[in-house]
Amino acid sequence: MVADVGQRLRLVRVARNLSQRELAKRTGVTNSTISLIESGDMNPSIGTLKRVLDGIPVTLGDFFSFETEGQEKYFYPAEDLTEIGQKGVSLRQVGGNLFGRALQVLHERYEPASDTGVAYAHDGEEAGVVIRGQVEVTVENQTHILGPGDAYYFDSRKPHRFRCISEEPCELISACTPPTF
Repeated sequence: MVADVGQRLRLVRVARNLSQRELAKRTGVTNSTISLIESGDMNPSIGTLKRVLDGIPVTLGDFFSFETEGQEKYFYPAEDLTEIGQKGVSLRQVGGNLFGRALQVLHERYEPASDTGVAYAHDGEEAGVVIRGQVEVTVENQTHILGPGDAYYFDSRKPHRFRCISEEPCELISACTPPTF
């Protein structure tokens, strides 16, 4: 299920007793941008949304995975993966609620020419393996093109960005610990 980013942002911000202006001050994202996102008039890049959520603070995974608690779940059919991506970048998270978990696993799919936006950083480490297509991965000042079977592993506190450079969609399986993405 693709969530309404604006409605979710408003709910999370209000639940934390933050005004749009206070959140803007904390993040360096303009008040008008936050207002546009919440009204549904703007879909932020993943990097911008991450910056806004860091000011609350809440992870992207938690932001998109509000669930009621129930019986512990061990298996996830493909249709039950939680979508946390947008704009040509699909980030399907294994497990809905990652609260208290040490690991986040994603099935990532990048449409041709799509990317994660400006380089961003977050706590943790991340690693992944390319399943198909080609992806350009930039970590700090190093850029490398990865194809099927190639992998990456880096400290997520270093600014990083992913971009599909192949004519076909690019797919990866990735993991982040702790789940701070």
